Amino acid sequence: MRLARAVRNLRSFERRFRQTRMIARAIKSRQHPILAHIIPIRRCNLSCAYCNEYDKVSSPVSLAEMQRRIDLLAALGTAIITFSGGEPLLHPELDEMIRGIRAHGMIATLITNGYLLTPDRIHRLNRAGLEHLQISVDNVQPDAVSTKSLKVLDKRLQWLAEHAEFDVNINSVLGAGVQNPEDALTITRRALELGFETTVGIVHDHSGQLQPLQDEEKAVYKQIQNERKPAFWAFAYDNLFHKNLALGQPNDWHCRAGSRYLYICEDGLVHYCSQQRGYPAIPLENYTHEDLDREYWTRKPCAPYCTISCVHRVAMIDLVREKPREALARFFPPTTPGAAARLPLGINVLSSIFLPPENGKPQNPIAKATAGVAMRLFGIK
Repeated sequence: MRLARAVRNLRSFERRFRQTRMIARAIKSRQHPILAHIIPIRRCNLSCAYCNEYDKVSSPVSLAEMQRRIDLLAALGTAIITFSGGEPLLHPELDEMIRGIRAHGMIATLITNGYLLTPDRIHRLNRAGLEHLQISVDNVQPDAVSTKSLKVLDKRLQWLAEHAEFDVNINSVLGAGVQNPEDALTITRRALELGFETTVGIVHDHSGQLQPLQDEEKAVYKQIQNERKPAFWAFAYDNLFHKNLALGQPNDWHCRAGSRYLYICEDGLVHYCSQQRGYPAIPLENYTHEDLDREYWTRKPCAPYCTISCVHRVAMIDLVREKPREALARFFPPTTPGAAARLPLGINVLSSIFLPPENGKPQNPIAKATAGVAMRLFGIK
């Protein structure tokens, strides 16, 4: 397990550099999608009671068609493609599709229920070039709502810790339908013990809208946040979105679904997200930069109480692009009103290099030269 973790950490440096370049490119221009979720198969081997994203009968989308869709997303300038479902590991040619993503220089990620993972399957994902995998673990013991339990999946998590060369995130869940809120804390602790990244999600209804947390769930959420010590980007996300969601309060943000985030269903149609299927419902081959521009500015009425974290995170990049100092203040709010934002040291250094001085004075020559070097390094100049 230590060797696998060392290999994963070593390879993560290269991944982090590519991710940084992706973010830099997205901040430079809004003319391309940042993230696309694509469905290679709607069928799933589980029947979680809260889920509206699966069926029991669908056939896999053909490899040729999936490769065509990957090519189309690449032509739009997409940075990251995530396979989800259904259960994407049911697709017999998933590895070839991952290779197709990597051949275009895009980042390849996967959301799975984890049931079909074996040491051999994990090694195949390594060889295909997968860069990130996420599993949501809903409870400690299986129940009538979900069998995605720690009891069932723990062996698979151990296999991932022993063999995976890609990043692994374990998502625990709080909200309506979860019988034991403290399960989320147990799952988070187990993920940290295995050396994985962790997130916590808040259960939404069938339109992606917030189901407010009860007092016991709020207490568990707070304890998870204290223990997981998220990296700066995840910390910023918690401040900007999750804190309000945990309190049942709306978020003030501009959803960029249909532009910076695309959801492509098994029929090849572009939708806002998994919970807002039906619009714009344009075939991917007909989706143009004009569509991207229109949806970038379109206000979505479902946004204030939305819990779809991947769409939130994409929007954070555009907030940095459009209003960098306001974004930093919202990401890292001061402990007392009127005080300066509590910027982490690394963010403070980067902001001093890349952002012009607030007082309107010319930028320090050394900072200006450093910014030029950094921009060339990350491919944004």
